Amino acid sequence: MSKEGKKIGQAVNRIDGLLKVTGAAQYTTDFAVNNIAYGYLFKSTIGAGRIVEIETGAAEKSAGVVAVITHKNAPKLKSATSVRGGGLLQDDKVEYFGQNIGVIVAESFEQARFAARLIKVNYEKAEARVDFEKHAKEAVKPKAQDRQDTVRGDPATAFQTAEFKVDEVYETPIEHHQPMAPHATTAVWEAAEKLTLYNESQVVNGVQGSLAAAFGLKPESVRVITPHIGGGFGSKGGAWGHVVLTALAAQVVKRPVKLALTRQMMFNSVGLRQRNRQHLRLAATKDGKLTSIEHETTTHSAINAEFLEPCGDVSKIMYDAPNAKVSYRVAPMNIIIPTFQRAPGKSTGSFALESAIDELAYALKVDPIEFRIKNEPAKDPSNGKPWSSRSLVECLKKGAEVFGWNKRKMEPKQNRQGSYLIGYGVGCGTYPSRQRDTSAIIKLTRTGDDVRASVELAASDLGTGTNTILAQTAADGLGLPINKIGIKIGDSSLPPAAGSVGSVGAASFANAVNDACDKITEELIAKSGKQFFVRPTAAQMMTSEKLTEFQTRIDAKPLPEADKYSAHVFNANFAEVWVNEATGMVRVPRFVTAVGAGRILNPKTSDSQMIGGVIWGIGMALTEESLVDPRWGNFVTRSFADYHIPSNLDVGAIETVFVNEEDNFVNRMGIKGIGEVGIAGVAGAVANAIFNATGKRVRDLPVTPDKLL
Repeated sequence: MSKEGKKIGQAVNRIDGLLKVTGAAQYTTDFAVNNIAYGYLFKSTIGAGRIVEIETGAAEKSAGVVAVITHKNAPKLKSATSVRGGGLLQDDKVEYFGQNIGVIVAESFEQARFAARLIKVNYEKAEARVDFEKHAKEAVKPKAQDRQDTVRGDPATAFQTAEFKVDEVYETPIEHHQPMAPHATTAVWEAAEKLTLYNESQVVNGVQGSLAAAFGLKPESVRVITPHIGGGFGSKGGAWGHVVLTALAAQVVKRPVKLALTRQMMFNSVGLRQRNRQHLRLAATKDGKLTSIEHETTTHSAINAEFLEPCGDVSKIMYDAPNAKVSYRVAPMNIIIPTFQRAPGKSTGSFALESAIDELAYALKVDPIEFRIKNEPAKDPSNGKPWSSRSLVECLKKGAEVFGWNKRKMEPKQNRQGSYLIGYGVGCGTYPSRQRDTSAIIKLTRTGDDVRASVELAASDLGTGTNTILAQTAADGLGLPINKIGIKIGDSSLPPAAGSVGSVGAASFANAVNDACDKITEELIAKSGKQFFVRPTAAQMMTSEKLTEFQTRIDAKPLPEADKYSAHVFNANFAEVWVNEATGMVRVPRFVTAVGAGRILNPKTSDSQMIGGVIWGIGMALTEESLVDPRWGNFVTRSFADYHIPSNLDVGAIETVFVNEEDNFVNRMGIKGIGEVGIAGVAGAVANAIFNATGKRVRDLPVTPDKLL
């Protein structure tokens, strides 16, 4: 430990904060590359069919155009199985509106964009499957083994014989990732078999592997550079078609190519959160004990590929019920394949479950917090494993205390101020806690008494503070001040690491760095041949042994006994809403979220994470919705003018409470990721508060004014 004291657990400012606020942080489009050309996608204007003819002559003659690449002249790829979204110009098929059907390369972005308008396409149209209401009736069992029906006990009989029950359908619409920085890629071929990509990637090594497979290269021949990511929320978790097309275009024109998606292109280029229709059937005894939970999700996926977010996961583990069934049905549709979006399945599934729990508590005339606590499971109901730790009850109690839950009245429409009806709601959320294999190198150098460290791994920083928590971890592990720690991440040439996805980043990266600190300290002690009564730090050993440089590498893995436990982070969310009785407009002036997330590395960045999740959850509850035109299959919501995300005036005071939770089983450092749990349970809390305010139960999101009038 340095003389500054322990850094883990302290609210340390972001070490890369100055770079970001001064504009010095480099994102994909900021990298200067010599002889750059600019790519621009052009996309299909039908929902299904094939391209009969594509006229590119006028575009090819347009000023500044270097090449027009379509399925007619595009090089053939070796493999595209790990590339998302299709549209790789390998055939004439069109499977959704907005599919990539070509890329123009020009001397400037403006020239490429103009030339795209000159292209004319003749299609042979087919009937597009784009009407969810119609095709949901044809939904079938999914192919994925982890989405098959799971049954515990006899839920059908338990429901039929129950004294109190809820049997309702809850709907969540298509939503889109819209990170601050839209997707962009710059591709540079340094030789026929050596490719460098500047690409904002949540999983650096994953994109490396996908591009290597696509072009038949060895993974080490592809380098992915991504020091900063302007948000991603799951959309930057893998390689989409435009990434491959940028590299393909650079290969064709034999010079570097930069391709940036416009905000409008984002809606049909990088996936989405699919629409989910969730049928919940809950049963309980008159004294408030759940006897059965049934959760069926009907959704859609791409016409020739399958992805289903696991909405039923929350119902498997959240509450104790002897009988349960979770099932999925999916309809193939001519819409781009859905993908992971912040807390996939857990945010949407928690809205349905927590709404149904609130409905059942109201039918029982039981306080919804009391109802949840009464059905707290002693172990994981889905597999019988003990919890590594579970603090949901503490979250409910502490959150209620901070929020002032005792002011809530059970009957709706009891609190009023002027033209506003005031309501209070609660909703809980969860997300798995996992560590993934991650390697790291630590390099120590000394000049005189000045010892410094470089920490290197192919991790990524979504903007959540990865650089900072790794510097804190290394500072404590090496006995150095934070300003003596250099962090190198976001480069596939560094030791391979887990991705910033699935809330595994902090646990995987920090544990790897911590293990590397332990290893390098032990190696230095062994090298000295000395024995110590008090274990010295690595920094002290560098000085005492007069070493100028020393390094080590660790290949960190999860604890072997971790699989014996069920590891999850849990939260309880409390919303206060004001609903204008005349207009139906909803305000959320106050929100409290209480979370049990094991060891908190940095309260400042953790608080920021939770606040961001709550804001998105409020948007999910009240504003966000992507609408498909059933005539064509295109999104009519394709900018921030019509796809509404919460702005400053939509968000009130948000308070985060971290309950004390020590977890000795989830990983060595006891870390639980919180990147996703922040949104889980939020929409349910808001919807439940709206019912408490108005007496109107809205079961399909978003809760817009027309649904309350």
